[in-house]
Amino acid sequence: MSHYPLDLPVEQTVHFGPYRVHPRQRLVLEGEQPLRLGRRAVDILLVLLEHAPEVVSKQQLIARVWPKSVVEDINLRVHVAALRKALGDGQDDQRYIVTVAQRGYSFVAPLLSAAVEQVAQILPPSPAHNLPPRRSRMIGRHALVESLITQLPRKRFITLVGTGGIGKTTVALRVAERLIGHYRDGTYLLDLASLNDPALIAPNLAAVLDLPQLGVDPLDSIARQLKDRQLLLVIDNCEHLIDDVAVLCETLLRSAAHLHILATSRESLRAEGEYVQRLDALAFPPREMPVDDYPALQYPALQLFAERAMASHEGFELTDRELPLVVDICQRLDGIPLAIELAAAQIDRLGLTELHRQLQDSVALLHHDKDDATPRQQTLHATLDWSFALLTPCEQTCLRRLGVFMDSFNLASATSVIVDQPVAPDQVLVSVSQLVAKSLLNVEIGDEEVRYRLLDTTRRYALEKLAESGELAATRERHAERCLTLMELAQAEWENTPTQLWIARYASYRDDIRAALDRGLGPQGAHAVAIRLAASTLPLWQELSLLKEHGLYVNKALALLRANPMPCPRLSLALELARATFNYHTEGSSPATIAAFTTARTLARQCQDLTGELRAVSGHMTTDLSRGHYQQALEHSQDFDRLGPPGDPTLSLSTQRLRVLALHFTGDQRAARREAEQVIQRLAQNGHLSRFTHGFGVQYDQSVAALTVLARILWLQGFAEKARRTADLALQIALQINHGISICYTLALAGCVIAHYNGDHATARERLDLLKQQASKHGVLLFHDWACHYEDAFEGAPVKAKSSHGLIQDIVVTLRADTVSAAQIERARTGAAGWCTAEVLRAAAETALAHDDPVQEEQAEALLLEALAVARGHHALAWELRSAVSLARLWHRRGQDQAAQDVLGPLYQRFSEGFDTPGLQEASAMLGLLARRLDA
Repeated sequence: MSHYPLDLPVEQTVHFGPYRVHPRQRLVLEGEQPLRLGRRAVDILLVLLEHAPEVVSKQQLIARVWPKSVVEDINLRVHVAALRKALGDGQDDQRYIVTVAQRGYSFVAPLLSAAVEQVAQILPPSPAHNLPPRRSRMIGRHALVESLITQLPRKRFITLVGTGGIGKTTVALRVAERLIGHYRDGTYLLDLASLNDPALIAPNLAAVLDLPQLGVDPLDSIARQLKDRQLLLVIDNCEHLIDDVAVLCETLLRSAAHLHILATSRESLRAEGEYVQRLDALAFPPREMPVDDYPALQYPALQLFAERAMASHEGFELTDRELPLVVDICQRLDGIPLAIELAAAQIDRLGLTELHRQLQDSVALLHHDKDDATPRQQTLHATLDWSFALLTPCEQTCLRRLGVFMDSFNLASATSVIVDQPVAPDQVLVSVSQLVAKSLLNVEIGDEEVRYRLLDTTRRYALEKLAESGELAATRERHAERCLTLMELAQAEWENTPTQLWIARYASYRDDIRAALDRGLGPQGAHAVAIRLAASTLPLWQELSLLKEHGLYVNKALALLRANPMPCPRLSLALELARATFNYHTEGSSPATIAAFTTARTLARQCQDLTGELRAVSGHMTTDLSRGHYQQALEHSQDFDRLGPPGDPTLSLSTQRLRVLALHFTGDQRAARREAEQVIQRLAQNGHLSRFTHGFGVQYDQSVAALTVLARILWLQGFAEKARRTADLALQIALQINHGISICYTLALAGCVIAHYNGDHATARERLDLLKQQASKHGVLLFHDWACHYEDAFEGAPVKAKSSHGLIQDIVVTLRADTVSAAQIERARTGAAGWCTAEVLRAAAETALAHDDPVQEEQAEALLLEALAVARGHHALAWELRSAVSLARLWHRRGQDQAAQDVLGPLYQRFSEGFDTPGLQEASAMLGLLARRLDA
């Protein structure tokens, strides 16, 4: 082993304190457990270790850690502070990173290096969880954590109970973190702090667990899906929803034998099977014990104070002379961790003596039983009052106004909400930094940005102060306006941003959007902003599988808008388009969906909004296709083509893709294929930059949509293998970008049916299950209904169709001829059945032949000859073959073997692939039979 200086070779393992660093894997271990640090924090640590013990300037660090970005010093300071906190810098007199005034940072702890260890043997595969990265070391709770880890498997349901600020969340998260990997199906956190509506608990839990929401009872659906899962669920901040959380826990635990629940609340849930673990304050020296009789840092309250004081002021040391003051402070603050942090954060400004004096005046010394939570809550409130009074007027205003945020926020969002008289924009950064330094605001270090969050206790306090100041309504309106700005930006980026990146960027705003909409659409709300916000949030609710929730907001917004004597046409247009899209995915082509698209087009013309009109036209076309109105869909596609301005390549691409759909479904497969291949070529040439159709039609990925319809065309033209490969590629892309509605689209239109056409029933069934799962997860009830139709068709059960026409019924007929209806036969005879006309006529003929009636046999022959002619005209070789096989079978039965061979043989010869598919195998068998008869 060697001591520093160290050049940090990647083949070495670096040791300091209780930590081991593996540079190649960018991994920091504390004992045998990985320390979960953000990417930037690891970068900073590696650079400091590389130069230890030399000073690394701020400019050097920024250049190494953010080589391609312009970064403020505040970002670096915040990341270094978070790194120190995660390492426990200053605890037990151990220093790792020191600030050298005017120069930079230096890693000062002794380093040891050794040959690299086999990390793969240290770390198990990364299990599923959604726990946040650790933000600080836990103090004084290790015995409790170990006890909970031991008890939880036996007791299954434990609630940590204690007053606000006592550290319930910290303990729960540490227990969960320690148990990562112990539960086969993962460890998940459900934070209820920002939820006020009990009806939202189950949908949020489903989203956290990535479960589809099936049926009308989401809780029952979740319980059924968790039946065989082995997982740990941490439910944080239950106190305001106790009765509903109790029902949730009881229901889940009864259904899922391998589910364990760890909850936190200010009072017990009083639920069946609940074990209550009360969380006491951190231990501090008894008041009657002489100071000289105990080691100072034996008590966790003193440890916490010393660590946080050192973070506030690097020169702070807990000496024998100062020890009595710190003991008295911790006693006065009842050992409440949050209160101690708030006090210690003022060391840099006040010094220990003045801090002690002020707390003597501000926080009453309370004598009470340790199980009585109310006085402790009073102590915490008094500490918050004292901390608030020490803030500058500007800092007080900032803290009050930040209370409107329900979740984390970045500096830009904070500025948007805070800035108003008397706070200027250039004051926000300094004030926010001071609030962080004084432990009134938590900082969250992401790889790309710094975000901030108020603890629930502090947020409630800030809102009290905001209401007292008379600024609540104005601040909430600025908050809603900020939400609107973010959602308009999200809407613009949705069309060309990878799904996971988009969700990572915008999903965290969900609770703030909800709060803004709930307040803004209420009786006393800022209706104008909230209505615009409701119109702009479709992408968020769609990506988070919360379309039903979005529909409720849109309907409320439309009702408010219509109540206005002079509603804004542009807002009405946006909401009608949002409602139409929501309705389509949840109700299909219902009268309400059609009416919404029709109204939207009228409003777009009134506003002279060409983009809005194009969206309404293309949406109406989608509903026509879904209803089986293929000729009307073609007319809408031509209308779209006429409306669009020439020279716009993106619009031209969308136009051509819509044309492909119309041509395919009206039956012109040759023209449809030519156009589809051009669309795919154009998408490849532009690097697939235009992921969506820029709002035209209903939002599917363009590559997925184009490949899906091409797969259908290829199959109809007799290329079963090419069709399979194309459908597989479409599904692969949809899964790769993880866009749920695109996955549903390609499975429903191509993935399921082509596998079934080709006789691959195992794949068809597997894809049907995936379609049901994705449709339920994303709230796309239209395609869930389709999946139910497919299930009946695949299993030979009676098809429970909602109506006698429509695209789904047409597809089902091509899967099972016995489902043909009189209405479909009539549509086929008039040409309205489009792409499936030949197959509907063949199905009608097969139905007639089943009656063994000479008259009906003659009608069947005429239908089959008509079907052959239609299929030939549509360039649909697959349908032509099916009709020819049926006709050959009929003629063979009559003894017309030569005619049967003449009609089927040349058709069979036109195929170049797919000879193992049912259609060609049946044709081959028929031709063999005919050949033997003719040779006899």
